This record gives sequence, structure tokens and C-alpha cells, in this order.
Amino acid sequence: MHTITLIPGDGTGPEIVEAAKMAIEATGVDIHWEIAEAGEEVMKKYGTPLPSTVIESIRKNRVALKGPVTTPVGTGYRSVNVALRQELDLFACVRPCKLYPGVKSFFQRTNVDLVIIRENTEDLYCGVEHWVGKDAAESIKIITRRASERIARFAFDYALREKRRKVTAVTKANILKYTDGLFLECARKVATSYPQIEYEERLVDNMCMQLVQKPSLYDVLVLPNLYGDIISDLGAGLIGGLGMAPGANFGDQIAVFEAVHGSAPRYKGLNKVNPAAVIFSAIMMLKHIGEKQAADRLLQAATEVIREGKKVTYDLGGNATTFQMAEAIAARVRGL
Repeated sequence: MHTITLIPGDGTGPEIVEAAKMAIEATGVDIHWEIAEAGEEVMKKYGTPLPSTVIESIRKNRVALKGPVTTPVGTGYRSVNVALRQELDLFACVRPCKLYPGVKSFFQRTNVDLVIIRENTEDLYCGVEHWVGKDAAESIKIITRRASERIARFAFDYALREKRRKVTAVTKANILKYTDGLFLECARKVATSYPQIEYEERLVDNMCMQLVQKPSLYDVLVLPNLYGDIISDLGAGLIGGLGMAPGANFGDQIAVFEAVHGSAPRYKGLNKVNPAAVIFSAIMMLKHIGEKQAADRLLQAATEVIREGKKVTYDLGGNATTFQMAEAIAARVRGL
């Protein structure tokens, strides 16, 4: 039996996490879910969006499936996601972007199948900032050799393990010659240890254009934190939207699996959002815990349901609810 921390999240999180559980349980994998509350909706109860019990549970179980949590914009507490990554040293964010048959996209005739690997622990995204007087604010961009080499090695190891052909390092090193320059220097150094994997470099602005024009040319992208976050959403746009975008955060011994998208609080309780991103994240999780056969069955079932388009949510062109889509996937799993 696997004991896995389950963080329902808030907004639409509890609904899509419950839907993902339905699909996972159909595989027959024996999982004990240890529930841990986090996010905006637990503030009143604990006085913090990230109680210490959540960290303790993940450290103990080493694997977690997490629903989206709400992060206030401009004011309020800092991101729970950032806090989790820093507290648990989840240094690598992995976000596959694959276009599945049946998904409406401007790129339906293009083979989109790439993976974005984002450094998770430093860079501007960490929010190290302060006021300079009353009329200016300053944010500090920190890039270290240790973190840059670690994420580059993770990207090349991932490419080898998943039989990928190429790694592209993405920076703005032509302007940010010290910070992004260091990231690029480290990527180049690590690349020399993997001669069987093609290595190339792109500037982040050019990368955005390249992905829109010819995404099939790219395979594994490795980026500093902020660029990785932005490019991830661009990647989601290639494959039909955030509802199709899974993700995972890895440390040396801990992994947290979650959808790329946010909590969409305005849809809370409506039973209408697409559960695919969490289900695909769960497929990554099953593979991670050694349940590859179950992961393959769930992937096949989800792919078939999406391709058929009969029991899918509104964003995929159907009229199924969150739970109807999940149940259709679960039924297909049980029939395999």
C-alpha cells in the first residue's frame, strides 16, 4: 500500500482532486490518502495558509497530490506553492505539454510534445523584494551555480530516462549577462557530460515566437524560475489550455504532483471544470511510485475519452460535468 499526502486545495481544487481520485482508484492501486489542508480557506482555522502539518505529512510520505490553492494578487500572503517548494527544496518543476487527439487547438496539425523543466528555488519568482523610499520598489534576482547545475543535470537525466532527443536552455543572457549568463554557463558545462543528448540555446523572447511558430522542433526546455512559469502557460496554450496541463515538483527524495492551473474560485462548486490536468498529474505520480502499468492504463483511458469527445467538459467541446468526465475515464480504466 502507498501512503500519499492529499491536499485538496481551495476554489475548484476539492472537486477536481476528488475527480482525480475516482480515476486513480479505478486502476486498483492500493493508496491510503492522508488529507492535509492548505490554502486560502484554512486561514481562519490555522491563521496560516500552510500549516506545519502539511509539511510534516509530505516529508513523511515523500509523495503528495495537490489541488490548486488561491494566491492573492498584489496583497496578502505569499504563494503557498512557492513556500512548499522552498521548504521542501522541490528544486525541479516538470510540466509536460502534449497535444492529445480530440482537443481543440490552433496546433491540431502539429506534433506538440515537449516538456518544460523549470528551476524552482531562486530567481525573481521567489519574491525577494522591498521598497526603495515611497515611490520605487526593487526585486532581487538571484541565480546560483549550485541551483543552475542541479536543474540542468535534472533536465538531461530526465531526457535520458524518458528517451527524449534534445535539451534547450532558455535565458535572456544577452542582457542579463551575470545572472542568466551564469545559468547558461552551467547548462553548457552539464551538457558536455551527455553527448548522446542534443543541446541548444534560445533567448526567452525568441523562444516564445519559436513555440508559437514551430513547437514540434522542441523537446525538453530547461529554464530559470520566472521564465519557466511564463513559458509553461504558453505551452498550455499550445495544447488546448490550462485544463490539459499537468505538473510535478521534485526534490531529491520528495515529489508533489499538481495541475499547472490555479484554483478558479469563481467556478467553485459548479462541477464544470476540466479534471484532466490533475488526472494527468496523477498519471505522473503513479509512474513515480512504481505503478507504471496502472499509469499506462489510466493514460490510455483518459486519451480515449478525450479523443471521443462524448464525455468531456465544456472547454473540450462537450457538456459533461467534472465528475461525469472523471467517471467516464474511470469506467474506461476498469474495462481495460
